Amino acid sequence: MSKLRINLGKRGEAIAADYLRQKGFKILEKNFRNRYGELDIIALDQDTYVFVEVKTRKGVSFGLPEEAVTARKQKQVTRAAMGYLSHHDLLDSAVRFDVVSVLITKIKPQVSHIVNAFDAA
Repeated sequence: MSKLRINLGKRGEAIAADYLRQKGFKILEKNFRNRYGELDIIALDQDTYVFVEVKTRKGVSFGLPEEAVTARKQKQVTRAAMGYLSHHDLLDSAVRFDVVSVLITKIKPQVSHIVNAFDAA
């Protein structure tokens, strides 16, 4: 992956984390990795553990950012989340999978938050 794409992704994740904090979420981890994959953001929304997939784009010529969260990606995120929950003895906790899409524009980034975007795959 090019440095430009990596930087765009990092910028989008920072924007998403700030957005979630403003909504009252407590950010627990960013870019958490385990053997199943990477989780962009792990947060607490009151008593619910929220695993957030962040997608960032500069334009919509390839579709909206959230459209890139494919069934394959959902399965990978679910596996990584279950690994996290198991490791932290949280398997009985309330869990949700959200998607935050960030569209970088010249004026101001557009953030879209899809709550409960998908079920555990």
